[in-house]
Order: sequence, then structure tokens, then C-alpha cells
Amino acid sequence: MSRTINRYLGKRIAAAWLIYFLYLCTANADVHLPRLISDGMVLQRDIPLTIWGWADAFEEIIVAINGASYETIATKEGSWEVQLLPMSAGGPHILKIIGNNTLTVKDILIGDVWICSGQSNMEISMARVSPLYQKEIKNAYYPTIRYFEVYKTFDFQQERDDVQDGKWEAVTPESVLKFSAVAFFFATELIDRYDIPIGLINTSLGGSPAEAWVSEEALKSFPAHYKELLRFKDDELIGQISENDNKRFSEWYEYANLHDEGHKRAGKDWSKEKLNTSGWRAIDLPGYWEAGSDGPLNGVVWYRRAFNLPRSEQGKKGYLRMGRIVDADSVFINGHYVGHTTYQYPPRRYYVNPGILKAGKNNITIRVMSLRGRGGFVPDKPYSLETENTIVDLKGAWRYKFGIIMPPLAPQTFIQWKPGGLFNAMLAPCLKTQIKGVIWYQGESNTDGAIEYRTLFPTLISNWRNRWDQGDFPFLFVQLSNYMERKEEPTESNWAMLREAQFKALSLTNVGMAVTIDLGE
Repeated sequence: MSRTINRYLGKRIAAAWLIYFLYLCTANADVHLPRLISDGMVLQRDIPLTIWGWADAFEEIIVAINGASYETIATKEGSWEVQLLPMSAGGPHILKIIGNNTLTVKDILIGDVWICSGQSNMEISMARVSPLYQKEIKNAYYPTIRYFEVYKTFDFQQERDDVQDGKWEAVTPESVLKFSAVAFFFATELIDRYDIPIGLINTSLGGSPAEAWVSEEALKSFPAHYKELLRFKDDELIGQISENDNKRFSEWYEYANLHDEGHKRAGKDWSKEKLNTSGWRAIDLPGYWEAGSDGPLNGVVWYRRAFNLPRSEQGKKGYLRMGRIVDADSVFINGHYVGHTTYQYPPRRYYVNPGILKAGKNNITIRVMSLRGRGGFVPDKPYSLETENTIVDLKGAWRYKFGIIMPPLAPQTFIQWKPGGLFNAMLAPCLKTQIKGVIWYQGESNTDGAIEYRTLFPTLISNWRNRWDQGDFPFLFVQLSNYMERKEEPTESNWAMLREAQFKALSLTNVGMAVTIDLGE
């Protein structure tokens, strides 16, 4: 009996020590901050500011900046926040947070903070448009423009209180290459006009529809989207969809690569320098396969043509511009691999290493994979090879041959675009950050629902304003450009209807629209 009692007491004492140890660990939890409150940040000028973070339950916190200090106590859940008095544009300042530990945030500027959001239009980096803006990139020294790119992810379960990753960076010729081009030029306009620090928080994702950026509560006004959000709260469903998509894609690509007649795996190599193409068909590029009477077939197509270079360009490096290709491509010159792109939208720009180009006849080979719809080379793009002293026009006569014809590959399920997921993961963590306003560039992914966009887009704007609780701050957006194929006669157009829906949003207060119908894509 006494042994049983001793064992029982021993377990109770051990459990008590474990509880006490855990208490000591949690009682001295370090104060920590959201990633948006970090070195190099910009705080909004001339309005009260929120500084927030986490600590141990009921921990006393002191926040000091610009000669003023503020005190608060963490809640029992461990969260805390303080309200700073308004500050004028300027800096740099140092922010100190003192609790069980001390944090120092350095190089803080006070100015205007803008949320930059939307789909790929806002996401596209200066690197993507660099050939058009070499001078601007070279001179991009803007120490008072600070840029924070929100990590791209989604969450259907709940609104997150912190972004997953990211840091503030100042604009330099090196750093600017990864910054949003639209956001960068917007910021330089503001700097030139107002001469104050500018903070840019880029929370955008290519291909995303507007409903992905709307909160769960606001989505209740759109039953179909709300139902879809509830459906994707099931993590098991998401896992199954992802597994099925990955399997379907990998099997399609594996079969295409294994049975492509021109692939090395098939025992042939149509990328090699010398190849008899007398049996290949003629086609003028740029253009799509259906221009060669084949219609919208999918699979792998090989293209070849010869071009000549003067003796002065022997062995020189080159710069190849191959416009845009639908969907993926691999490029070879004189049998040497030059580069590849895996999806249709990026401009094809490839550097040709020294030693590949020859005096006289050269051969270029392009292996194109078309997944669905029309495959080929998009018109009205640059197609040329540039060397030190020569530009070779690569438009015109080519030869082509199918390596394999495949059934169309159905698109993947873009789970990250489902309703509410981007709001929860990429916007909600920004809501405590005071801002000047929003710039928004999106719409293509909603053209199939242009009529719904008449109410969905104003709902998004009102939703964001309500959640930020800063009144009707400026919400500036770009109307869709004149991108789709030109028609000779008037016709129905979802893009035109979407532009009309965007125009109707101007009925809201303090909303502005940039019209781009004259700018092409």
C-alpha cells in the first residue's frame, strides 16, 4: 500500500514541477513584433498610429519613439497595442519596445504608406520590364522609398495576424529589379511631387480574382463565392485536389517528353546543329499553329530556321528576343541550349553566351509545348537576335514539325485564388497598419463575371475601408487595357463589360480610375 502511495505522490510531484517549469518559461516570454514593424519601415504621417505585438499574459510593455513613451499591459492572450500620437513627415527614428526583453527598430521614416494590390499587373517586377527602363533602373537611388513585399500564401480558416515573411527595403538599382513596376513608378511620382518618404506594401498575386481579396463576412453577399470559401475550409479536400492536379500534370509531361519524336529520350535530337528538315512544313512567324492549317492541336512542336551573321560577330555574345510563346519553350542555337520559359506570359529574353554564334550560317531551334487552346508565337512582339553590331530579324519563314500530339491538359485548380483566402493571409495582417490609401490593378480574372463585378468591386473597396477603419481613404485603380484580339466589327466583349463595371465604381467617394485603353497591353 505504501509503495502505491509513494508512486502516486511521486507522479503528482513530478507533474507539479513540470507545470512550474512551463510557467517559468511562459512567464518570461519575449516581446515580439509583426514583420511589418521592422527596420526600415515607413509609418503614416499626421495621424495616430498603432504599434502592436505579442508578449506574456499581463506583461507590462513600454513603447518609446521620438521623445515620447507609451505604456500598456498585454492581454491574457498575450497581445498588446499602443496608440502613438501623430508625427510629421521625416526621420529616421528609432522605436524601442521594452518588456521582459528590449527590442529596437531602427531607420524608421514617417511619410505616406500605400497598399499595392491586385493580380499580375501589380505584381510584375521592374526586372520584367527592364528593357524599357534601363535609365530609370540605373538611376534608381531613392533611400526614402521603402518597399515591403508580402509573402504569397492563402488561408481559408481564419484571418492571420502576421505575414509569413517579408522585410522593408530601400530602392537601389539592385533592389528595384524585384519591386512592382507600377508601385515603383507611382512612388517616384509622389516623391517628385511631395518630397516625403513613401512606404509601399505590395500584397498582390498573379491571376487572383477580386473575390479572393474579400473578407468572409463580406462574401456572404455573394452566395456562390461564400459557399466556395466554406468548401475550401476542408484541408483534406485541398490536399486531395493538389495531389490529383500534380499527378495529372506529371503524367502529361512525362508522356509528352518520353514520346516526343524530337526529344533525346526518343533516340533523336532535333535540337542538334545539323538536321535534315526537308520534310518539315513551312510557316510564317509570329503566329499560331492554326495559321499552318493544323488547328488548335496540343503537344510538342519543333521550329527551326537558319540565319547568317557577318564575320565580325564570330563568337560574340548575343541577346535573343523571342516575344511571347504559348505555352512553354526551350531554345537552342547551333545545338547549344540557350534558355527556357515554363509558361506563356513572360517575355522571352535570352542571353547567348560567347562562343555559340558563328560567322556565316547559324541555326536556331525552339521546342514549344502547348497545353491547351492555340499554341504558337504571339504577334506584335519583338523577334530578333542582337549582337554587338548586328540585329537579325527572326520574323518570317520558319519550318516546323510536331514531335507529339497530345490531348489538351486541363488547367490546374488554382486553390490560392479561391474566395477569401488571400484576404485572410495577405491582407488581414496589414489592417492595423495606418495607410494613406490603396492602388489596385486587377480585373482580367473577373472578365467572365463582368456583371457581378459591378457589385463585387465596390464591395471590396467598402470592405477594405470598413476593416481599416480610417474612413474613405483614396482607392486608386487602373481600368483594363485594350489587350484582347482586335475585331473589325463591333462585338460582345467581356473585357469591355468589365471596364464598364470598373467605371461604375467611381460612384464611390474618393475613388480614382486611370484609363489605359490607348496603351495596348
